[in-house]
Amino acid sequence: MKPFRRALRKRLTPAEASLWSLLKNRQAFGLKFRRQFSIKNFVVDFFCAETKMIIELDGEPHFTQAQADKDQKRDKRLSELGYKVFRYENLVVFDHPDFIFDDIESLLEPPPAEADPF
Repeated sequence: MKPFRRALRKRLTPAEASLWSLLKNRQAFGLKFRRQFSIKNFVVDFFCAETKMIIELDGEPHFTQAQADKDQKRDKRLSELGYKVFRYENLVVFDHPDFIFDDIESLLEPPPAEADPF
């Protein structure tokens, strides 16, 4: 899959290129993200091993029912493997990148402590 991933990295969509410019070099909360990364037999758009976060960007080809079904099965399998999958339409990268950063930050926050019943 390495040649395939390399080819994908060379021809990023405008949305992927834009998001990569915000994630690369540990610019997002000091986390290391990789682009076009392999997990099992899947190639994900962006991956952070520290948080087990996957970011997928969806353009027009993902707006069909058949592709939505495939994406849902894929996300379910990745979730079963312990990864957190976040999907965004390409326009979110351009119009509201803060939504993506809010989700990244949410993975860094410790879970709320359970209240002591006594």
